[in-house]
Amino acid sequence: MLEPGSKEAKIRYGDADFQMLSPGSYVRCAVTGEAIPIDELKYWSVARQEAYVDAAASLKREQGLA
Repeated sequence: MLEPGSKEAKIRYGDADFQMLSPGSYVRCAVTGEAIPIDELKYWSVARQEAYVDAAASLKREQGLA
C-alpha cells in the first residue's frame, strides 16, 4: 500500500534490473494504470520501457490487447 503523498518514480528498465532516474515510491502499470510499489515491481519491458502490475498485464501488452 502506498503512503499518502507518495511520488511516482522515473525508472530506466534493464534486462535483469532497473535504475531509478528520479526517486519515488511507485511506478504506474502501462496497461491498468495501477500504482506499483517499487519493492513489488517484477514485470517490465526493456524495449517499451514500461512497467506491468502482473504477468497477465504484460501478456496483454505483448499480444497487443492493451
